[in-house]
Amino acid sequence: MDCPNPQALSAFYREVLGMVEVQDDGDWVVIGDAPDRPGIAFQQAEVYTPSTWPDPSIPQQMHLDIRVDDFDTAEAAVLKLGARRLEGGGETFRVYADPAGHPFCLVTM
Repeated sequence: MDCPNPQALSAFYREVLGMVEVQDDGDWVVIGDAPDRPGIAFQQAEVYTPSTWPDPSIPQQMHLDIRVDDFDTAEAAVLKLGARRLEGGGETFRVYADPAGHPFCLVTM
């Protein structure tokens, strides 16, 4: 995942997803569900322009759907960590931007 600050963005997702840091090379940070299981990598981008979703002029670049049991509890947690709510959503999903501007959804099933 391209971003301006891999340590900060990986810390956000570690908290949201309950993962651990697997590797930190400064401009490349990897998190996973166990120390020996890489899952998501964060790469420092010298030139980074966040998505303007839902405006398609700058695409999403990536998107995660994160399953939660309770919207309100999960929303409070991601907002406290630095996410912001975006337009859109429905009965089973709500849309947010992470601290670097990547859209993601909290979903229920």
